[in-house]
Amino acid sequence: MNAKTHSAEIADVADLSELADRYVALWNETDAGARRAAIATLWVPEGEHFVRTLQVKGYEALEQRVIGSHEKNVRHGGFRFRATGDAQLLQNAVMFHWEMVPAAGGPVAALGLEFLLLAGDGRVAVDYQFILPTPSA
Repeated sequence: MNAKTHSAEIADVADLSELADRYVALWNETDAGARRAAIATLWVPEGEHFVRTLQVKGYEALEQRVIGSHEKNVRHGGFRFRATGDAQLLQNAVMFHWEMVPAAGGPVAALGLEFLLLAGDGRVAVDYQFILPTPSA
């Protein structure tokens, strides 16, 4: 894979921001059908997601991972996820940060970094999620 292949799929900074926004919106999504559709749009069928010691592969496992995070952080925790607007592309890799904030407003409760390896069609093949130290309030 090379940058030229992906430049056709992700042409500019606006496309990168849109990818990051769609990715983060998935974790906030409450509708099961919309969530499944978003997963299929974002990832290849055998897409992988890694966070800490957890590894999931394929649409079903990805959906369960998203549901688990949504239940814990959004539904029960009262938080929302948002991209920070710093997405960058290097060859077939996209990197961006996200924040978890109280839905009603307030300081950042969690901070993370996504490192995505894209397939030739611009969808995520591998997703490495890093949970970063949260800045002091």
